[in-house]
Amino acid sequence: MSDIRPMTAAEWGLSMTESAANRIRNLVDTQKGAVALRLAISGGGCSGFQYAFSLDEEHKPDDLVIERSGASVVIDGMSVALLKDSQIDWQEDIAGSNFVVKNPNATAMCGCGTSFSVG
Repeated sequence: MSDIRPMTAAEWGLSMTESAANRIRNLVDTQKGAVALRLAISGGGCSGFQYAFSLDEEHKPDDLVIERSGASVVIDGMSVALLKDSQIDWQEDIAGSNFVVKNPNATAMCGCGTSFSVG
């Protein structure tokens, strides 16, 4: 019988920028009990799917973990397929600051960048 192991973040092509890692470390350090930023995808938004970010206190058994410079992003098993080859970034500009997912699978995005559709 062969051992079947889950794919790693690198095998899924998932990554985060150093800017995102810095912001996550800062958030985790200031939130009691937090260990990682959770990225989840749910149905909804003006384009069909929407990104949701939250701080999480645990890694769940089916989570995929992206790590960089001491920061972790956890993604549930159901959301991973819609994020293949994506990069998580933290952007600051005159309009504000937020996490941004650069998702090559998204065929359309809403104006605010929090919802998307796939073809």
